[in-house]
Amino acid sequence: MASGGGTKAVVTALAANIGIAIAKFIGYLLTGSSSMLAESVHSVADSSNQFLLLVAGKRAQKKASEIHQFGYGRVRYVAAFVVSIVLFTLGGLFALYEAWHKYSDPHPIESWQWVPVAVLLVAVAMEAFALRTALKEAEHARGKMSLFQYIKASRSPEIPTIVLEDTGALLGLVFGLSGVGMTLATGDGRWDAVGSAAIGVLLVVIAVFLAREMTSMLIGESAMPEHHRAIEGAIPGGGVERVIHMRSMHLGPDEILVAAKIAVSAGSSAGQVADAIDAAEQRIRAAVPLKTQIYLEPDLYEAAAAAGPVAGTTAGDRRPGRPRLPARTPESPDSVRHAFRRGRPAGPGTTSWPAAGRAAGHEVSAASQRPTERATRARGRSGSRGSPRARRRPRRPGPRPRSR
Repeated sequence: MASGGGTKAVVTALAANIGIAIAKFIGYLLTGSSSMLAESVHSVADSSNQFLLLVAGKRAQKKASEIHQFGYGRVRYVAAFVVSIVLFTLGGLFALYEAWHKYSDPHPIESWQWVPVAVLLVAVAMEAFALRTALKEAEHARGKMSLFQYIKASRSPEIPTIVLEDTGALLGLVFGLSGVGMTLATGDGRWDAVGSAAIGVLLVVIAVFLAREMTSMLIGESAMPEHHRAIEGAIPGGGVERVIHMRSMHLGPDEILVAAKIAVSAGSSAGQVADAIDAAEQRIRAAVPLKTQIYLEPDLYEAAAAAGPVAGTTAGDRRPGRPRLPARTPESPDSVRHAFRRGRPAGPGTTSWPAAGRAAGHEVSAASQRPTERATRARGRSGSRGSPRARRRPRRPGPRPRSR
């Protein structure tokens, strides 16, 4: 995993959820409480999720293969996405179904009335301990960011997932304890169904949020802003004049891909460019505490600056290094030819295109001054005077009618 801290948080949450799941199932079997059953299934879902995160963290350490040439780091994102699916279906939807079933056929808790309260209080204590461990690990990783900002911005899935799960579990226990308490106080089993429904809605919301974040990671997110700035600042120097543009993407929580177009001196030899690239790669690896896959493309910044923006693109979409064709001027051969096709003088002070061509130093033949065959056909299609369509069709041969 990303660190020992991530593994510690997952293992602590797994141990707590296994103990809580056993206690909740015993409480459900003794009382038949709907909230207890929903919480039992929730703890089973959490335990399976944490086991899945541990397996994915182990598999992500496999070396790159011929098929997966960038390694298996994204397996951890896949595992976290599956966690969201399990949390949505096995946790949230089951709790909502149990709430509907209990509300349509309510039953009060008639025996072992103290058991669900005692089990839920013990579960609250164990979940609070697991959440405290996860928050301590998040405190070391998030720096100056708030907890919510860290959960959204983190490129490591384990600690945010555990924080969300433990927070949801603790709130779910409060909802379950409220539903059981109201059922015991009023004798109305529908309060138990309300508690189960609140647990289901909470788990569905957490699952949707987690799935959205993991989908973004699977698509491919760039390096953290501070890492991106550190890499961009480490590249210039030692034969590299500047960074023309740079892209980064996380191949896994601990590994990033860096691709950049860099400007080198026009007088540099191939050996000097190779040495400059090697030095830049060393500076990048020293600037960020992550594994890096680096691809640098040398270019000349003067040509890139002369290219300018391409129509219909933004600054980030430009392709530097490809010079744009020079603009046409009245003195250029292209402008002379295009002016003739439009039927207007080539430039200021000229009266005809042959004169403009001769003034620019280009030979103009007599044949080129005649209208082209294409232009003649175009006038014929338009029905202009002298065209085949404009002339009267010849009379068919035969005797002329007699005049009376």
